[in-house]
Amino acid sequence: MSALDRLAAASGPGRVPALRMSGVVTEVAPTHFRLAGLSHFLKLGDCIGAAEHGPEPIGEVVRIDDAGATVKPYANRLEVGPGTRAFRIGPLAIAPDIAWKGRVIDAICRPIDGDGPLVPGIEPRPVDAAPPPAIRRARAREPVATGVRAIDIFTPICRGQRVGIFAGSGVGKSTLLSMLAHARGFDSIVIALVGERGREVREFLEESLGPNRKRAVTVVATGDESAMMRRLAPRTAMTVAEALRDAGESVLLIVDSITRYAHAARDVALAAGEPAVARGYAPSVFGDLPRLLERAGPGEDGSGTITGIFAVLVDGDDLNEPVSDAIRGTLDGHIVLSRSIADQGRYPAVDILASVSRLAHHAWAPEQRGLVTKLKAMVASFEDSRDLRLMGGYHAGADPDLDQAVALVPALYRALVQEPSSPPALDPFRELADALQPGR
Repeated sequence: MSALDRLAAASGPGRVPALRMSGVVTEVAPTHFRLAGLSHFLKLGDCIGAAEHGPEPIGEVVRIDDAGATVKPYANRLEVGPGTRAFRIGPLAIAPDIAWKGRVIDAICRPIDGDGPLVPGIEPRPVDAAPPPAIRRARAREPVATGVRAIDIFTPICRGQRVGIFAGSGVGKSTLLSMLAHARGFDSIVIALVGERGREVREFLEESLGPNRKRAVTVVATGDESAMMRRLAPRTAMTVAEALRDAGESVLLIVDSITRYAHAARDVALAAGEPAVARGYAPSVFGDLPRLLERAGPGEDGSGTITGIFAVLVDGDDLNEPVSDAIRGTLDGHIVLSRSIADQGRYPAVDILASVSRLAHHAWAPEQRGLVTKLKAMVASFEDSRDLRLMGGYHAGADPDLDQAVALVPALYRALVQEPSSPPALDPFRELADALQPGR
């Protein structure tokens, strides 16, 4: 061991290092600052601190070259200037604990609920951890009830599945997420509110979560916070969920929304000098998305699971825009909310023809699979003939299948309507059968 290594080790764990490499800020821009003197000691993703700011990190390294490093700050307001001494902290790591349930924290794990400091866990975890090895992951095949009839019947979810809720703005995405947060069968809930309006945070905590707040860890990065905080919040939430999963718990992870995470990742990538290749998104964004999403799901055999529900805000209601398309190809299913259905006052506005669960075959019994297939065929026939019926071109008796669709689909639509205050569906197929009885 060299003399420098012995001197550094003498500081002991948990103490301020006796020896620390530092650099100096040479340039400050509205979105980043440049740091000289540390390029050969840094790696991408390292956190940077400043002596006058104490032990907390002030930014993250997003680019390194011979002349210096580009650092993206966590705070909106840059409190550094040319000549400020800065030092390397290392990759960001957090130590979640089961005692965090019921707490509300920001993206770098500072409590924001006024209930005192957090109890640190035993093992620090990097926020950019790799997913479990594919060959050792358990399989997702145990169905879990959400209590939402439209989902439990047509796009059932299995424990450890990753599902996206795709919707434009104002179509009921957050309301559906609040209904899913009441799903039974989960030991804990981890929620990432990314880019949300500030006024909606307390609404979600007090109204949507309600009594479930006691078993939930909520990570908040509102829309007015920096791109770095919005980019970090889902990673922090995922790390908390992984800690609970590895403790053997069944975790429900809700991220609202993953699109705003992509927007924040785009801002960071552009500040690092990456080119914009698809509607303004840099190439690294399409690598960041699967790295984050793949961390959800079943853990290794013998551990718990993370059932991921990711809200996808569809830009311009275009399901084929780059981010939506990339996310849809990574997840294990997608639930599409339709603006036209919402305009008819049917909530949740689930488009059952456009929605798919890739693990539904584990949840359906054979007779249920046949029933769902038949119901989807009737809905397709009903919707395809809508213009014909409006023009008076439909005549009862000419097509028995269409006659059945016209008779049953309106009742099906009414049966799928469910308010957030409604009780959860305990036996959705039985409730649907009762609603489709003649005279109901």
